[in-house]
Amino acid sequence: MSPRSASVNEEMRRRSRERLLQATVELIEERGYEATTLADIADRAGTARGLVSYYFPGKRQLVQSAVHRLMHLELAAALEREPHTEDGRERMARAIDAILGLTQTHTKLMRTHMASILQAEGFIQCAEQQRLAALLQDTVVRWGAEDPGTEYPMMRALLMGAVVALLVPGVPMPLPRLRAELFTRYALDWELGVPPPADDGLGAAADTRRPVRSPLP
Repeated sequence: MSPRSASVNEEMRRRSRERLLQATVELIEERGYEATTLADIADRAGTARGLVSYYFPGKRQLVQSAVHRLMHLELAAALEREPHTEDGRERMARAIDAILGLTQTHTKLMRTHMASILQAEGFIQCAEQQRLAALLQDTVVRWGAEDPGTEYPMMRALLMGAVVALLVPGVPMPLPRLRAELFTRYALDWELGVPPPADDGLGAAADTRRPVRSPLP
């Protein structure tokens, strides 16, 4: 049997890594962070335990990469869904809705992720995070930012702040209110993207359905 080519080996490594990332998402949501071991993740992914250590220095790094992959996949799907559009304002609205929506569909995972970021080691750079960042940066450019290099970190900070506010146990902010604040910041009409139910019980509907003007100069 002839040896596998470099491209075949690379594809096998990519698939093994993605299986580990997907298994991490599933297990954290089922069991939580503390109850999930690296051996559990390897078993769920159908890979050898040693491969986990080969790809990731530890569980925290693995979880952050898994969440960044999920965020990238959700964001890419939102931006490219039908009807496809190149309109920068619609794409910005879709991006905001995709990221905020993860707090509703993957609450335990996103809460774990934000807690991990706030630890001493902080934010971890990885291939998945870089792909996510590239999509968000492209969204900022298409939206029409005069200085994307400045606007992208601001957008990232605002989204992270909104995600934290949505995930605080016991006192979460209503998603429509936070969406309205972000939409005002980026001069987006409420009807763009995928609007949530506007009536959050706090009178947000009357505030969020009116047209907004850009706060930017």
